[in-house]
Amino acid sequence: MAVAQLVDSRMRLILDDGVDEVSGKQLYKTKGFNNVKTDATADQLYAIANAVAPLQQRPLLEVERNDSSNITQA
Repeated sequence: MAVAQLVDSRMRLILDDGVDEVSGKQLYKTKGFNNVKTDATADQLYAIANAVAPLQQRPLLEVERNDSSNITQA
């Protein structure tokens, strides 16, 4: 049986960078934060993202969390 152990977590803010004038597609900028505590809850990350968002030049659209795990055989 395999076991997954969470070893790393990252948070990424997706920011609105306007609309491309030629194609009309939405443009995005991202701001990444490494070394997020692996035991941080979604509510805690959302609160941090909303606290940091006013410091950005662009409006916040979305918050992403990327987790990495090591998978080993138990």
